[in-house]
Amino acid sequence: MKAQENRRVRKAVITAAGFGTRMFPASKMIKKEFFPIVDAEGIAKPVIQVVVEEAINAGIEEVGIIVQSGDRSLFEDYFQGSPKPEFWRKLSPNSRDYSHYLQTLGERITILTQEQQEGFGHAVFCAAPWVHDEPFMLLLGDHVYASDLEVNCARQLLEVYEKVQQSVIGVRITPGDRIQHYGCVAGTPVKDSDYLFDLTEIYEKPTLNYARTNMRVPGLEWDRFLTIFGLYIIEPKIFDLLADNIRHDVREKGEYQLTSCLQTLLEKEQITGYLVPGRCFDTGLPETYFKTLVEFRNIKTKS
Repeated sequence: MKAQENRRVRKAVITAAGFGTRMFPASKMIKKEFFPIVDAEGIAKPVIQVVVEEAINAGIEEVGIIVQSGDRSLFEDYFQGSPKPEFWRKLSPNSRDYSHYLQTLGERITILTQEQQEGFGHAVFCAAPWVHDEPFMLLLGDHVYASDLEVNCARQLLEVYEKVQQSVIGVRITPGDRIQHYGCVAGTPVKDSDYLFDLTEIYEKPTLNYARTNMRVPGLEWDRFLTIFGLYIIEPKIFDLLADNIRHDVREKGEYQLTSCLQTLLEKEQITGYLVPGRCFDTGLPETYFKTLVEFRNIKTKS
């Protein structure tokens, strides 16, 4: 009997449908995903472009960006539109070439809409008709990543998935006094690996007391825990679980969440945690956006 061919991850979903209230008043006029950062080549790019390039440079073929319905034209104009003639005439030859590059990038992007903002899980669910029955990469529209290896962080997760053929969640080590801000995972180290974990629990923003009791990971120092890095590869079964929550109106703090559905998925099939050798920059807060501006400039882009 012929062995089943390994599945490939072809598509990436980027969530960019939030209101950006933590970046008010700047976000009143500019979507936070379009706030600029400067890369190592000295190019000023909106955050969303850096996230798209993270996926494409990793080998992803198609990218779907989840946006509010009223923001569709904004994202389409940036990635797929041409500059106005009066603006084009003022561009340098290099900038004109770059404009063509953006349009080429846009050919691989599909803009998807979340009609009502009902939580992170709901936003992910809106990608279901586009993803179909495939494993997919999930990235956050306001997070950028810096790898410590020769390949970028997204590529690292793809390589792990190619080996394990099951959902993979990127994780990092976080001190106990910070875990109430993040999704947290528990698990056991995979034999002969410093980076892989068989996950046993996924919990959103635990208290320190809860984490000390339930989220300890063998090998980590006291009050050090694994939290979600902001990069995922998820099996399509997650859409059935999200649909079930939406159908039965199962909300957390008024919204449909992803983490609880990942925990349900974990109860049905194995999920691998991958300790990412790299850094994640959250551009959705004033303090962390400023840190990104200062530090991301000196980070060489990996492919």
